[in-house]
Amino acid sequence: MPGDIGTLTEDPINVERIISDLTEPAIGAVATFVGVVRNTSDDRKVQYLEYEAYPQMALAEMRQICAEVRDRWPTISRVVIVHRTGRLAVGQSAVVIALSSAHRREVFDALHYAIDRLKEIVPIWKKEVWEGGAEWKEET
Repeated sequence: MPGDIGTLTEDPINVERIISDLTEPAIGAVATFVGVVRNTSDDRKVQYLEYEAYPQMALAEMRQICAEVRDRWPTISRVVIVHRTGRLAVGQSAVVIALSSAHRREVFDALHYAIDRLKEIVPIWKKEVWEGGAEWKEET
């Protein structure tokens, strides 16, 4: 899968750079999913989130998702999956998945599949910290 990327980072994700890196003359469609830290959960005011991962396994599972996407949608040119770890403030991007293709037809289905698979199989855990408490949450 030349050009596919699955990575974890503690640094802010530059969505515009990812899109730019996927754009080339033969590409007619780039679709992205950006998961953002929201300010409420279960009627509580979220102060921040903390993400932890098992890096070796997470990266292997991300590569597997890239392979699955390519197997199911052979017209997809590239797949990029980037997930943050560490402490994230409200409004920051926690995960970005981007796909490129010559045409738009399959990128939306492939993008939906990729985020669902990430939530299913990649060992990343989220802790919500709110006023007065904190809780490790299942990814949803």
